[in-house]
Amino acid sequence: MKHYSYWLDTLPEKLDDGAESTELEARADVVVVGAGYTGLSAARQLAKAGASVVVLESEHVGFGASSRNAGQVLTGLKLDIETLVARHGEAQARLLFDISIESMTTLEQLVVHERIDCDYERTGHVQAAAKPSHFEAFRREQALLARVCDHRVQLLSRGDQQRELGTSTYFGVLVDERSAAINPAKYVNGLAAAARRAGVSIRPATTVRRSTRTGPMWTVVTDRGDIKAQDLLFATNGYTNGAAPFLQRRLVPIGSYIVVTAPLGAERAKQLLPKRRMAFDSKHFLYYFRATPDHRLLFGGRAEFSKPSEASTARAAAILRDGLTKIFPQIADAPLEYAWSGNVAFTRDQMPRAGQIDGAYYAGGYCGHGVAMATYLGTLIGRRIAGEPIAHPFMDDRFAPIPFYNGAPWFLPLAGAYYRYRDLVD
Repeated sequence: MKHYSYWLDTLPEKLDDGAESTELEARADVVVVGAGYTGLSAARQLAKAGASVVVLESEHVGFGASSRNAGQVLTGLKLDIETLVARHGEAQARLLFDISIESMTTLEQLVVHERIDCDYERTGHVQAAAKPSHFEAFRREQALLARVCDHRVQLLSRGDQQRELGTSTYFGVLVDERSAAINPAKYVNGLAAAARRAGVSIRPATTVRRSTRTGPMWTVVTDRGDIKAQDLLFATNGYTNGAAPFLQRRLVPIGSYIVVTAPLGAERAKQLLPKRRMAFDSKHFLYYFRATPDHRLLFGGRAEFSKPSEASTARAAAILRDGLTKIFPQIADAPLEYAWSGNVAFTRDQMPRAGQIDGAYYAGGYCGHGVAMATYLGTLIGRRIAGEPIAHPFMDDRFAPIPFYNGAPWFLPLAGAYYRYRDLVD
């Protein structure tokens, strides 16, 4: 079994311009820390506005969630429409939902404009009801989406769900035609190439140690020397470390785990997901899955609330294997060829954010819905750094730190136990 992202093996070539072997720039208008969707989108936007931009990445382009996610580009946010309405009222809930659609449009336009070959396709998604009561919740969601957001989704009962899912495990499904599929590694490499064409310097294998501000200038200290900049953006999301302590106190890294089978063949894969939609279920400890372009089944989830490691990935792979065979017993004989893990970042209220704190800019907290939103918020924060006034619900310069939290998520085992209990009783 290969213990790295399946998507990396689909790349025709990796972005490697030897930038780590040349001397680091002494100065730039903007330094961006993190070469994922957020940082690269911001850097591209800034360079197009005329700024000199250097992106610093401790590993390789797309090292984090940008090359490790399932490639599901979904409508909505982490919080469902019923929760959004309860918290914010109907008008604000409509605005927030519309932003999720706008983020997908931003991604689609960028892919077309930059001619990024990333297997982008509007497949739609299905959400599967893990319990009969969850299907009743789907009915409320369907009504709210139609009335509040003018967004139509379809419900299929358990007796009809085989049209969308080759399983009898679930109790009906919700179908949303607007969602899409993408190859995340191809996309982040294409985004990096687009940023470079705009004039961005991307520096892989360059670790930021700390940053200090003196007057109007930042000094960013790296293991390859110092670089001075007028503005500094941290786009590190689930991989934020002590180089950005202000952001560490606000973002919680949570492990997500994925396995991928050997190729099943076109017909066998079609039996599982007849319309090749993105899929996930309604549990708190949810499963998400999809067919890959070469007819494998990708199957993932928050299999455990612990820091991703070799040991936790092995444990999670066994849990996911059990889940996969329970939902799709017809492929119980299919071997697993890939298993990997990585971090996503949650905020306290499960809403993404971007803004400026203590003079440094940031964007992140996508809560597992980051492919389109990271592209969108990265572009938005780039526009703001370039001097454009931005009034936006996710633009937050008063983003409060989490009480009693310094970046080490000591409470995750407790959260895991709580959500396991909720899955039993909800």
